[in-house]
Amino acid sequence: MSVDEKDRQIIEILMGNSRTPLTEIARRLGITDVAVKKRIRKLEEERVIRKFTLVVDPMKLGYKGFTYLGIDVEPDQLFNIVRYLSGKDYVRTLAITTGDHMLMAEVWARDSDELENIVKELESRPGVKRVCPAIVLELVKP
Repeated sequence: MSVDEKDRQIIEILMGNSRTPLTEIARRLGITDVAVKKRIRKLEEERVIRKFTLVVDPMKLGYKGFTYLGIDVEPDQLFNIVRYLSGKDYVRTLAITTGDHMLMAEVWARDSDELENIVKELESRPGVKRVCPAIVLELVKP
């Protein structure tokens, strides 16, 4: 799928506020709301837009163990670990990366005890070589 300039503008508007009315997007772009709706539907079908979601500050919801985990795994176990982590409610985002760690996971834990249990659980998984937590002190830009 080719994403054109109008699609990019729609995406930028929705990234700023995913509740922006179609009529407002249409007005700003100089196209009809029907055209906006069709473009959004196509972007969803092509998985350019994966979902509409809410951005919150986990610490203000009581998650004192808001953490990014760098996870190193045995290369032949990478996708097994990815499947495992993808099924965990405490994992909010998960990425396969280059650099210091093979995986980066955003984890929400209620407190340090829960976070410690999560880290121990992951460290005990076959194929996991190392888990490196980076506890978030303040969420500056979500």
